[in-house]
Amino acid sequence: MELIDGNQIASTIIAELKAEVAAITGRKPCIALVRVGDDPASVSYVRKKEKTAAEIGIESRIILPPVDIPHADLEKVIDELNADDTVDGILVQSPMPKQIDELLIFRRISPAKDVDGLGTMNLGKVAQDDDTGFVSCTPAGIMALLARSNVDLKGKHVVVIGRSLLVGKPVALLALQKKAGANGTVTVCHSGTADLPAITRQADVLIAAIGRPNFVTRDMVKPGVVVIDVGINRVEDAAKKSGYRLTGDVDFAGVAELAGKITPVPGGVGPMTVAMLMSNTVKAHRQRSAA
Repeated sequence: MELIDGNQIASTIIAELKAEVAAITGRKPCIALVRVGDDPASVSYVRKKEKTAAEIGIESRIILPPVDIPHADLEKVIDELNADDTVDGILVQSPMPKQIDELLIFRRISPAKDVDGLGTMNLGKVAQDDDTGFVSCTPAGIMALLARSNVDLKGKHVVVIGRSLLVGKPVALLALQKKAGANGTVTVCHSGTADLPAITRQADVLIAAIGRPNFVTRDMVKPGVVVIDVGINRVEDAAKKSGYRLTGDVDFAGVAELAGKITPVPGGVGPMTVAMLMSNTVKAHRQRSAA
């Protein structure tokens, strides 16, 4: 069994971006990070993004609207950032408070600055195999993990568990694309799937993204499978100072005995998400500079 080290691969990508940004003469790439409210996980994620941007040489602007901001006022914040020529990328941290319609906010961001890749135009570009778009960061990170671990999806049966806008749908589209590293045969499973284990046992590559701790067990996979565990779940653990530990959607101990390659949690997909956000921001700067 080979461990796919997301920390190491993310570090390599960050080093490559740092070299690219260092070579830019003139204005450096800039990302606006909008966080509404003080959700502890969101605070932590935005801080990590800010820190990584600084390491690469990307300017980040942190925008903190009040938690009770009306939806229309948040749209105005987005409109101002869309019109600002010194901002290359815009990310609005999810989850947002209840009065905000997340989907409408994602669509409000200019497609040329939608570095989170969740707007209609960029999702459509993924479906059209159009590389000028921005791929949602976690799916992009999964594809980079596979490519840099020498896993070619051509002719492989890729089974995705989960159909979310954030991971399941876009990663299925990416694995299907007619291009190097992709060309997989893709099955998407979800809560309405009958006899799920019978399908997951056919997977050459299994991508678990459902947000249920230790859901995928040893009896659900075949020997030699490549497992990408997207889940980050907090499970109570009295032995930990924090009172919890992080675990994935895959029962790591059991599945790792059969897997050919597997990502750990933490240290697998997570670090890649931030690295790909930075990659998208540098790409946005490059494309806007060329326009």
